[in-house]
Amino acid sequence: MVFMNRLDSKARTQVISALLEGCSIRSTVRMTGVSKKTVMRLLVEAGRVAASYQDQLFRNLDCKRLQLDELWAFIAAKQKNVTPEMAAKNPAAGDVWLWVAIDADTKLVPSWTLGNRDLNTAYDFVGDLAGRLKNRVQITTDGHRPYIEAIDRAFAGFVDYSILQKIYGKPGENETRYSPARCIGCDMKVVSGDPDPKHVSTSYVERQNLTMRMHMRRFTRLTNAFSKKVENHAHSVALHYMFYNFCRIHQTLKVTPAMEAGLSDHLWTLEELCSILPKPTVKASTIGSAMVRKALEESA
Repeated sequence: MVFMNRLDSKARTQVISALLEGCSIRSTVRMTGVSKKTVMRLLVEAGRVAASYQDQLFRNLDCKRLQLDELWAFIAAKQKNVTPEMAAKNPAAGDVWLWVAIDADTKLVPSWTLGNRDLNTAYDFVGDLAGRLKNRVQITTDGHRPYIEAIDRAFAGFVDYSILQKIYGKPGENETRYSPARCIGCDMKVVSGDPDPKHVSTSYVERQNLTMRMHMRRFTRLTNAFSKKVENHAHSVALHYMFYNFCRIHQTLKVTPAMEAGLSDHLWTLEELCSILPKPTVKASTIGSAMVRKALEESA
């Protein structure tokens, strides 16, 4: 086993690469020979740096069209399986939702928040997103009602906002569990401003959700993969979006979202990503990103 005080840049890159490709902690240990404690510590350091870096860089953004959505996951156990004893030991146990926004033009993910699927988390998420923009934008969401009040509060009407509600038919025989119902139509509703009907869509954010599920088994449906602590869940999300925004070439754009948005002039390598991490002997600073701070505070 390789321990933290002997972990060189090549080994750190191998560990981060395995985690970004959806490998579990234990499989990463088996493949790299790095101890489990070291892998966990590196995940925490990488997540903190990734969250802080993006939090500081994603300011005064020139976005024009945004799509918002939420992804479900769970900490330690699904909500229905959380016992009083489990809740007392781990207050964050149960369902957790990732609220995410994507720029429809650059495919950049400028903001995300972990929390419940309620109005308070909607306030935090949309408020954080609004503080990162420099101009009026068009926003499309699904029919989740907390968006309406949260967007009105954060943008004070200075937004072109519409809801796209998909209408689903009944699932086919023997498909009630493993296949989603077939979409048979969409209902579009203008909430505020003058959104362009041609750009009222949630397709890009839903495709981003698939990318997240492919790279992070914590979000894969019908799986036994999950985070035991909300802190580790938050660090994994921050690290994934660092990789998505800066290191992964988008198939349509042929560049990374950060390059398309003018936030980077080159394709980041994993070695470059790891180079901004603290030295192995330096204790990582506390997280500074508003995107995940709430989730971490609630778990304390």
